[in-house]
Amino acid sequence: MNLRSIQSRDNPQYKQLRQWGSSAQARRKAGMTLLDGIHLCQAWLQHRGVPALCVVAESALNHPEVATIVAQCQSKASSVSSADSATCVLLSDALFAPLGQVEHGVGILFVVRVPDAMRSDFSSHPLKYSALLIDSVQDPGNLGTILRTAAAAGIEHIFCGPGTASVWSPKVLRAGMGAHFVLEIAEDIDLVQLIKHACVPVYATQPESQDSIYATDLRAPSAWLFGHEGQGVSAQLIELATKRLCIPQSAQVESLNVAASVAICLFEQRRQRG
Repeated sequence: MNLRSIQSRDNPQYKQLRQWGSSAQARRKAGMTLLDGIHLCQAWLQHRGVPALCVVAESALNHPEVATIVAQCQSKASSVSSADSATCVLLSDALFAPLGQVEHGVGILFVVRVPDAMRSDFSSHPLKYSALLIDSVQDPGNLGTILRTAAAAGIEHIFCGPGTASVWSPKVLRAGMGAHFVLEIAEDIDLVQLIKHACVPVYATQPESQDSIYATDLRAPSAWLFGHEGQGVSAQLIELATKRLCIPQSAQVESLNVAASVAICLFEQRRQRG
């Protein structure tokens, strides 16, 4: 196993890694993000291929799954052009520690380029397929769970409006557990224009609605609109929704967590489709 070793904190590449590990602004500017841990690295290799960089701590080299990941990176890199080849870097545990995003992690991370977001003029290319529209969901754990649920339910297209947490942040990636890599995700989308020109019905949940998700035919392609943890979907967007539906629940509880609501709605739709 041939890895390039970095021994100094003054190494320019290490300084760049430290910056990406600590600064969301630096990651966005470079169009890069970090995937920490075995599962995310395995998922990226499976669905997206070679990372830009594989970084390994010395103590992790003897871990069998880490060794397999490094070998896969080197094997895949040798089969593609040098411009796309992954570089595997070895760091001492002391140098790796500030980069790790997970407490007591195994000691491996990928640096990857954030996939290009979908961009479209919705007036000329209206929404014609099932999708999930996210309005200002701010908690990284909620957002990652929503993405994981969408992928499990068979939804491929995600549109995030302004005010939503950064989809490719390390915390959202960890909560998503690899779901990002099988989804088409667009950020900072004008949801008003998307909904106005959509060719599929747009459903929003509203506790006061008399129309239950269980009494509504959800088999056709549709878009689901979910919003902020405390305030819900904005008034402007909810007025644009084709139909507002309720999730029947006990009156003793005011509302459901947004990630739980997404799961209930998407899997009821999946159940109806058979």
